[in-house]
Amino acid sequence: MKSFASANAFLDSLPDASLSCVITDVRMPEMSGIDLLRRLKEIKIAAPVIVITGHGDVALAVEAMKIGAVDFLEKPFDDEVLLASVEAALRQHGGQAKRESERAEIETRLAALSPRERDVLGGLVAGRANKQIAFDLGISPRTVEIYRANLMNKMQAGSLSDLVRMALIVGMLGSE
Repeated sequence: MKSFASANAFLDSLPDASLSCVITDVRMPEMSGIDLLRRLKEIKIAAPVIVITGHGDVALAVEAMKIGAVDFLEKPFDDEVLLASVEAALRQHGGQAKRESERAEIETRLAALSPRERDVLGGLVAGRANKQIAFDLGISPRTVEIYRANLMNKMQAGSLSDLVRMALIVGMLGSE
């Protein structure tokens, strides 16, 4: 765990840092914890942020959470409360990072599909049968089967449910 003398010193060190969790106080010299939270969001630092304060109110807590704080703790707090908050923030952040990575991987696979494979994929995730997709696209059902096999391979999907799950992750469902 590393601490900094000021928020600006912390921000200056970011290019060289790998962050796990940021704990900031609302009242700090140079920059408030809320301003630091805003700045981290602006520069797209994805580390979870816990805001602590000895002078909190509901409005301040709501503001911090809207900006992206994962927790808002009022002093005095028990060390165990802070540790539990950090552990929860790290678990949540780990899950988000994994989901973002999976989404990026799926989007890369989607980009490798031909326009016709995308058309077939759209029909499949909409719940249409091969014959209906063939009719809609003006091609034969056998051609749809070939495109379907190719896109299953390119998308690394073992089943139609895998394709639907991937479509949900990247937001394809609901756009039909």
